[in-house]
Amino acid sequence: MPTTEDTPDVIAVLRHDHQHVEELYKKVQDHARFRNRRRELADQVIIELIQHMVAEEQYVYPIVRAAEGGQAVVEHALAVDAEAEALMRRLEPLEPTDEVFDRTLIKLMALTRSHVADEEARLFPRLAASCPAAELSELGEKVQARKSVRPARPYPPAPAAPEGTLVVGPVRGLTDRLRDALAHGGAEAGG
Repeated sequence: MPTTEDTPDVIAVLRHDHQHVEELYKKVQDHARFRNRRRELADQVIIELIQHMVAEEQYVYPIVRAAEGGQAVVEHALAVDAEAEALMRRLEPLEPTDEVFDRTLIKLMALTRSHVADEEARLFPRLAASCPAAELSELGEKVQARKSVRPARPYPPAPAAPEGTLVVGPVRGLTDRLRDALAHGGAEAGG
């Protein structure tokens, strides 16, 4: 895949993701201006974070893992990703009026901010040292292409009560469906 000088490299793409998620966090916390859009904004946070994590797992972590000291950095990142996904799954079925919505969101925000700081301090420098500029640009293109997969609409959460699963069957939430779509070559996550 040819690259051009104006193609952002993978580190720039991932840093942009970090900034975009931070902007979404600020909006979802702004009760006065975004009161009626908080659920939509929380779904967008989930979409952005899952896309970011899957892109890193596919394109960045394998390279960093091979770098000196990279194995520990990647293992830590994967553990934080798993914790973030658990929080996203907890957030999915909640409405902004639910008592635990804000607490869950605040935990996700704190975890994400810590993870971003760690990535920028430990992961990105290893990635930059391991790849020539042309490869970083090529990875940037791949990550942008992978992130273009969008669910057509959020999916309903899995039923809270076991008896609900007998009636509607196993319904997976937005996090699982988006991850599956991204992992299977970008098949559409909506329907």
